[in-house]
Amino acid sequence: MSDDATVQLVVGLGNPGPGHAHDRHNAGFWFVDALAAKLAVTLREEARFKGELGRATSGLRLLKPLTFMNLSGEAVAACAHYFRIAPAQVLVVHDELDLPAGTVRLKRGGGHGGHNGLRSIDSQLGTNDYLRVRLGIGHPGHAAEVTAHVLGKPPASEREAIEGAIDAVLGVFDTILRGQVDRAMNSLNRRAAKHKDTT
Repeated sequence: MSDDATVQLVVGLGNPGPGHAHDRHNAGFWFVDALAAKLAVTLREEARFKGELGRATSGLRLLKPLTFMNLSGEAVAACAHYFRIAPAQVLVVHDELDLPAGTVRLKRGGGHGGHNGLRSIDSQLGTNDYLRVRLGIGHPGHAAEVTAHVLGKPPASEREAIEGAIDAVLGVFDTILRGQVDRAMNSLNRRAAKHKDTT
């Protein structure tokens, strides 16, 4: 695997402020916080990058945009351009309505699926050729309830399921960093099958 396929920037999507800290929409923030703890990385607000940024000893950078979800791409593009990080070296972690809570998927590219954070990143980077981790938060069942759902706090059992998915991604994170997407996805799929069998 060539160096240009390795991940250099991990972005977690969410909305800033204590009022949104527990929203389902902030699952990407939860992931970056967990990763920062695992790597002993301190995130600090950087005005020029419109977000909180940290750097691991390996050189990997972690970013939480503080632009609010709809403008996430501004922070991602500012950071990627400054550090000369190609879109293919960016990993975006976000909440996913179309997956049940506790389910996780990893893929490169694809549409934004109506997710405004991804829509903004696609626009600002000029491509959708970046990795994304989709953390399932479940769907409320009716389109009219989506906004309240994503901006709502999940019950404890649901939050626990999402955190379990985050832990699963952290467990294969070194594989993802090396750009071995298929191998990491196979591992996550095996976890999903095992989880389904026990529920």
